[in-house]
Amino acid sequence: MTASGWSANQFSALLGAYRTDLGLTTATTTALLAVYVLGLIPGLLLGGPLADRRGRRPVVFTALAVSALATCLLMTGPAATWALWPGRFLTGLGAGALLTAGSVWIKELSTPPYGTAATPGAAARRAGLFLSAGFASGGLAAALIAQWAPHPMITAYLPHLALAAAAALFAAHAPETSPARTAAHPTGEPAAARTPTTPVSVPVPAPAPASGGSGAAFRRLVVPVAPWVFAAPTIAFATLPGLVDAHLDGWRTVYAGVATAVTPGAGLLVAPLARRLAARHRIATAATGLAAIALGLLVAALAVAHTQPAVALAAAALLGAGYGLCVAYGLTEVAALAPAHRLARLTARFWALCYLGFITPYAITLLAHAFAPPVILTGAAALAVLTLVTVVYRGTRRPDPPTA
Repeated sequence: MTASGWSANQFSALLGAYRTDLGLTTATTTALLAVYVLGLIPGLLLGGPLADRRGRRPVVFTALAVSALATCLLMTGPAATWALWPGRFLTGLGAGALLTAGSVWIKELSTPPYGTAATPGAAARRAGLFLSAGFASGGLAAALIAQWAPHPMITAYLPHLALAAAAALFAAHAPETSPARTAAHPTGEPAAARTPTTPVSVPVPAPAPASGGSGAAFRRLVVPVAPWVFAAPTIAFATLPGLVDAHLDGWRTVYAGVATAVTPGAGLLVAPLARRLAARHRIATAATGLAAIALGLLVAALAVAHTQPAVALAAAALLGAGYGLCVAYGLTEVAALAPAHRLARLTARFWALCYLGFITPYAITLLAHAFAPPVILTGAAALAVLTLVTVVYRGTRRPDPPTA
């Protein structure tokens, strides 16, 4: 999961270098970002069902190999710019499959009989933490290398290859946890590796709420929140730096890397808060996350209006905190709602909805032809507040009585 987040963000911090050193236009770099999403969607939608049918392990390791291959293609970009296109597409494909199968595998490995996490929700939040760690470190590392190392568009990608190799080594002995694949070997381990005293059980998620079933609860309480999971951080590190860096000549790449690190870094720091909020009320985490996003967008509007990079970093921290809370809420809800044999599928749907937020920077660019950026950001804050009100109303409303 950390390797997945790293691969997703290492390219974003190098956009300025690609325009300066390779002469790529803004339209081309924007299109390369879009190609990532085109690969991500099939990775998300195919990775979940495959993980349920074939198991978590083969999907995760295949996706990790695809991600490493994509990075190798990106490293050839200075000599063959055409390789950037399949590189970005395969980056999305690998990241999508890793997000779905990987987050489910972590959740299942964290709960009995494999782990000791107290609740399925606590286990699910671990996936978000590892993903945020990759997001936070990948962009910053790539930016620092691009600023000072030789051959930046090659050397900036080397850390991801090392991380992918380390991830494969560390996960090589992790047991298979898919219910479909552990029917014959309930522990997920080869028969020769088991002893007669090994417990024969599989993780069971919390029961779905009675109000309308798991599908209805997912649509009512998770779908409205999911797009904000990535809308908030992409605004923070893809939109804001270009709007406030007018006076940062020579340091724009480093500033973009810092913004890329601050945003998910704040998401990591709010993990203890997410646990406490989840214990108080089912939707408290989502409500607090959406409030943080709304406030972050208002601070971002102020930063852009006065061209203040430091204020923009404060906005990025707020948006990152909102991201961390919303992703923790979404993964916790999915873990509670989905039956074991459909957990990867519902997780894939959640991540697919989250990545709809990646179009937000493009929408802001289009709207900027008609409206000033501070106005657009203020309008986005109003939408976040509207989502907050909707989720709070739905989450606190007394469920309808069951019909006969």
